[in-house]
Amino acid sequence: MRCGEFRTTYKADTTIFPTPMSRNVAIATVVLLLGAPFVLDAYLLNLMIQIGYYGIAALGLNILVGFTGQISLGHAAFFGFGAFASAWLNNTTGIPVFLTIPLAGLMTTAVGLIFGIPAGRIKGLYLAIATLASQFILEDFFARADWFTGGSAGSMANPFSLFGYEFFTDETFFYVVLFWVVIMFLLGANLMRTRDGRAFIAVRDHYLSAEIMGINLTKYRILSFGISSFYAGIGGALFGHYLGFVSVEGFTILLSIQFLGMVIIGGLGSVMGTLLGTAFMVLLPEVMETVVNVMPSGGGDALAYIKEMSIGLAIILFLIFEPDGLAHRWKMIKSYWKLYPFSY
Repeated sequence: MRCGEFRTTYKADTTIFPTPMSRNVAIATVVLLLGAPFVLDAYLLNLMIQIGYYGIAALGLNILVGFTGQISLGHAAFFGFGAFASAWLNNTTGIPVFLTIPLAGLMTTAVGLIFGIPAGRIKGLYLAIATLASQFILEDFFARADWFTGGSAGSMANPFSLFGYEFFTDETFFYVVLFWVVIMFLLGANLMRTRDGRAFIAVRDHYLSAEIMGINLTKYRILSFGISSFYAGIGGALFGHYLGFVSVEGFTILLSIQFLGMVIIGGLGSVMGTLLGTAFMVLLPEVMETVVNVMPSGGGDALAYIKEMSIGLAIILFLIFEPDGLAHRWKMIKSYWKLYPFSY
């Protein structure tokens, strides 16, 4: 009887689905999600849509932070740029929304490459300050560039449409988000199997050794910023067209910290962990609201504070007790049952 896993080639070691069971479960999950709009109410669909577009943006940040070892405190600004760019392209040129979403991703990539240039020469705290500067620079740009963002009035984002059919309800837009989640997460998983993906990991693990092996540190650090920005732009575009309105107040430093929380809680350097961490961060405030609502009178006044405090507390607790994130815990659970009763 076969016991354990035997991988004799590099191709087998880097496969997306390590076992046929994991592949079948992933396919079955997508098939089940296709029927979600028929059985879930609008509230749950809204939460799943949030997990979708935030998860795409968080995966971009995980590629930068978790796989390349770079830090970014300005991810929310790139997320916002993608939202404004898609709305601007559609409103000014008439390009259909289903095309402006990837175009907004490319525009955000260009901006990310510009701000990623300092990453080629600085690291650590200095890089954190540089990316923090990008957050405030883009926030100021959003407030002043009336031609692009509408300034303080914001910008209208038309609903997603395809062949004349508009996806303006939660039940229909859910499929748009699901499509992009599947595409972007497959691309992210495959990226880590390529030469560039392995170079990202080498830069993260030991940049001096990577440079000795011939890896261009500047090239791959800037490239990781570009890819991260592309994911943020796609997620932001979906966010904008889902809400139908994009406002400059929605992309603050607090959202950037929440994105960092998603990848820390999910697991740095884990594609699947990104989705787990995003789901945790989206659902945590809802759970806390439910808890507060059952508290005696007076608990509702502190709801906003409790929500924010719970996010910070969750990040601290994960850093202390589960630094590898939910992805690591899930692997441990799978290993336990896979090797049971000899799971010692």
